[in-house]
Order: sequence, then C-alpha cells, then structure tokens
Amino acid sequence: MHRIEDYALIGDEQTAALVGADGSVDWLCLPRFDSGACFARLLGDEGNGHWRIAPVGAERYTRRAYRRDTLVLDTEWETDEGLVRVTDLMPQRDRAPDLVRIVEGVRGEVTVRSTLRLRFDYGSVVPWVRRTNGHRVAVAGPDSAWLRSVPEVPTWGEDRGTHSEFTVTPGERVAFVLTWHPSHEPRPPLVDPYSSLRHSIADWRAWASRCRYDGPYRDAVVRSLITLKALTYSPTGGIVAAPTTSLPEEPGGVRNWDYRFCWLRDSTLTLNALLAAGYQDEAEAWRNWLLRAVAGDPADLQIMYGVAGERRLPESELPWLSGFDGATPVRVGNDAVNQLQLDVYGEVVDSLALARRSGLSPHPNMWALQRVLLDFLRSAWRQPDEGLWEVRGGRRHFVHSKVMVWVAADRAVRALEESPDLEGDVEDWRALRDEVHRDVCEKGYDPERNTFTQSYGSRELDAALLLIPRLGFLPPDDPRVLGTVDAIHAELGRDGFVRRYTADATGVDGLPGVEGTFLVCSFWLADALHMTGRTAQARELFERLLGLANDVGLLAEEYDPVGERLLGNFPQAFSHIGLVNTALALFGNEEAG
Repeated sequence: MHRIEDYALIGDEQTAALVGADGSVDWLCLPRFDSGACFARLLGDEGNGHWRIAPVGAERYTRRAYRRDTLVLDTEWETDEGLVRVTDLMPQRDRAPDLVRIVEGVRGEVTVRSTLRLRFDYGSVVPWVRRTNGHRVAVAGPDSAWLRSVPEVPTWGEDRGTHSEFTVTPGERVAFVLTWHPSHEPRPPLVDPYSSLRHSIADWRAWASRCRYDGPYRDAVVRSLITLKALTYSPTGGIVAAPTTSLPEEPGGVRNWDYRFCWLRDSTLTLNALLAAGYQDEAEAWRNWLLRAVAGDPADLQIMYGVAGERRLPESELPWLSGFDGATPVRVGNDAVNQLQLDVYGEVVDSLALARRSGLSPHPNMWALQRVLLDFLRSAWRQPDEGLWEVRGGRRHFVHSKVMVWVAADRAVRALEESPDLEGDVEDWRALRDEVHRDVCEKGYDPERNTFTQSYGSRELDAALLLIPRLGFLPPDDPRVLGTVDAIHAELGRDGFVRRYTADATGVDGLPGVEGTFLVCSFWLADALHMTGRTAQARELFERLLGLANDVGLLAEEYDPVGERLLGNFPQAFSHIGLVNTALALFGNEEAG
C-alpha cells in the first residue's frame, strides 16, 4: 500500500505527474492540471492507468532525489545484478506535453521492465493501441498518446498494456518519451530526450538562482519555491492549490476534495512569498491572473477559479475509482465554488495593495476594482458566510471573514492616505473600518477565556485567528492577541501541531469524521509565536514542520500525528507557501510585506 509521502512530483508548469516509490507514474492529467487523468492508479488500481519502470523483481527504490535546484527526479535501484538509475522529467512544452523517462546503467548488468497502461478519462477509457513507425500510438475519443524509445527496444502488447524489457550496462541509456496531443491533430514534433534533460536542468537552476533568500534552510525554501513554480499554470499565471484530487484528509474517510483550482484565499500569502523571495515576474503573473479572474460584478466574486479563470467547476463523483487507500467518494470539480466567503474580498484588496507597495507594474483597472469591492462590502459585510474553510454546515458570522472585511477597508484607507490623488471616499471607508473593528471585538471575542472565537457567539476556536497580528487588526502585544495564540496552541494543538478548528465541531463543517493537523496553520502558529516574542519556540516548531516533509522535500495539506503520515492533496501549495513565509519571517528580511 502506498502512502502519500511515497510520491515525488514532476511537471511542466501546465500539468504534473506523481511518481511512486515503486517507480510507477500513478497520476497524470493531460493536457492541463484539471484535465482528465490518463494515469489514475493513485485513486484506484493498476487497471485505472499507470506507467512503471523498474528492475525486474524490484519493489521499491533504493534512493531518490531531485537534481540540485531542479524538478528533475533521479531514482536509483540497487539489485543483486547491479545498479540502475531512472531519471524522470516533464520538459517545458513547446506544443505538446511530454513525459520523459531515461534509464541508465550505473553498475553491473540490470534487466529493466517498462509496463505502460494508458487509461483516459480518469482511468475509465481503454484506448485502441497500434504500432506506427516505431511508435506505440494510443487513441480514444479526443485523446492520443505516442510512446517511443531511444534507442528502440523490444515492445509488446499484453493484458491491455504495453510492455518492454531490456538490459543496461554501465553508461548505457534507454530513454522513453510519452507525448500527448488531441487525436484529431497530427503528431507533434519529436523531442530529443537527452537534450530535454540538459535544458530542463539548466532552466530550473537558472530560475532557482534568482532566489534572494540566503538564510538557514535555504534548500527547503528553494524546494518549496520550485514546487510553487511547478504548480503554476504558465499560460495564465494561475497557481493550483495542488495537482491532485480526493487524497483523503482522513484515512478511509469522505473528506476528499478536488484541489486542481486556484483559491483567492491563498492570494496575499502567495504574492508575499514570491515577492519576498525575489520572483517579481511570477508575482506579477499571479496578480494579473487575479485581476482577470475576479473581473465582473463584485456580488459574483468566487472563492476559487479554474487555471484560466473559469467560473463553472461543477462537482461530480467517479464511482469506478476505489479511492486512495479506500477513501471514497472520488470527486472532480468543487461545489464550494458556489459558497459565499467574505474573506476573499479582503484577500483581493490586500493582494492588490501589496502589489502596489512592492512596485509591480501598474494596471489601469486595479484601483477601480478595489473601489467596487469596497462599495459592495458596505452592506454585504453584515451577512453570515461559509468562512475560510468552506464549511458545509451552514453560514455563520465567522470572525476571520469579518477581520478580512476590516483588512479591505484598512488597505483602501491607507492607499488614499499614501496617494491622495486616487479617487475614493476615505471618510466613508474609515467609518466602515472602525465599525467592523468594533463589531468583531464586541461579538467575536470571549472575555472569560481571553480569546477570539471562530464565529460570533460560539466557543469554538479557529486557527485562522492566528493571522490577526500579521494582518494588523491588533498589535502582537495586545492581551487579546496573546490570549488567542495561547488558546489555539492549547486547544487546537495536537502533538505540537495545529488543527484548523475544534476536532468535534461537526456542526460547523457538516461532515462526519475528523481530519489531521493542518500544516499551513502550524506555520501560522510559528509566525504568531515569533511576532509575540517567542522566537525560540517558533523556530523549534518550524524545524519540526520541516521534518514532516517527505524524502524529496514535499508537503501535503495535513499530517496525522497518530499514524505519522501525510494527509490530503499533495503536494499542497498552501503548505509550501507557509514554509517560505515562515522561513522569511524567522531567518530573513520580509521586504515585500
């Protein structure tokens, strides 16, 4: 049985694949992150599609690692016959996506087997496969994929799969290339696998060299930034929350969601991480994606969008997939897109304010959009909503949502104070800011326990309240902030890490079962501890969080301290954003924020 941490990521900034500990590519959606998967073994079995390359008789790699500062993965297998290396990558695409797998003999003479089972539409469609001029060509409906090897090795069809077996000696290499394209179009130009390898290594290292963070744990920071880059849909600048769907938040449970979309809740923290680390171009691309996605009636603002800004993301279930470790249902699409979350208005305004302060190129519609959002919030802020965590147990007056309304008004007021030539009603926005602040402090604070609560009148806590000092709602030394940090640490903490909200609050999220500790919330706790003067404690927590990453430095959404395993979609952008921002706060200089 695989665990989530058994997987490594490769990608081409338009989609991504997961490579397992047994050398099998078990997840790949083509041609985009949100397309149907052609390898879906991750959420089913071998019959749902996979591609395994490994020595005959070997079950698990001996060691693996990314080449320094790249997304090129080397996996080594040591057997009684010798040592072989498999190098996996997805080169930056020209027209079509390519998956390149290079087998190289290192020592001895090793027999290697390749087993490819293509299954389009999330493992439900078996293609027709034929041989053409040294290629194996798979076609079904709109999808077509071409497999070739360099040099050509014996290949045969069996058990609805394409198989190869060959031996390699020291220095001998065999490269496989799998290329997807629409079935109605001619085959795209062939890529040279060895040239693609060289160029990929050079391109990734050139990109990583731009990172201006040079403090402790730089390797972890760069790995997180490379992961964020890999989760970026380069044609638009959108960043998906994760490249997977339905990896469970509880082993065997129903908390399985599709994360192959772009969330507005991540926007400010993403922008801060990119800007502070020196990635101005990527930050500007994300800002521009944000502006295009949210354009329109402010009442229609969504919490998430597709990678190109698509608004319709209907949720459905795939009953033919048995789920990761039996966790069903497997879902595609996300009905949370229809929720009202007032916090996203604050996220958008805060992101655009950060973009302006950081010197990103001006955009003609940027200020006009912020004014329209503020006009909408004048009355809308009094509504209950579903909150940051997309609960499905009914709307409430979530404190974090109200705080983010305050953030929107505060950033607009600051903009007018700094640039009086901008058009806007500063007095009206100051009044809105003050009114929201009073409302939160009166209705969202429990004086008996000296802590803010998840929603008005509730006793539950919410890890998002750790952001109050970072957002500037109250200063870090305010007794209410100190009390909130201590309460969350005590009541939401589990083995030193942090849950999103009270474990038994099923009335809040409307779902059975429980979830693991939420990694980005644990990074937020480290930030809050640092801001409230407990830096040594914050650094200790940060180091423990780094220890949760798998052997190639990747983090999922959550962690189960009891089972000692990662949970949720993987790798998770929010977790890696948290890692970068916390490292910058503890050991660097957050020039962007």
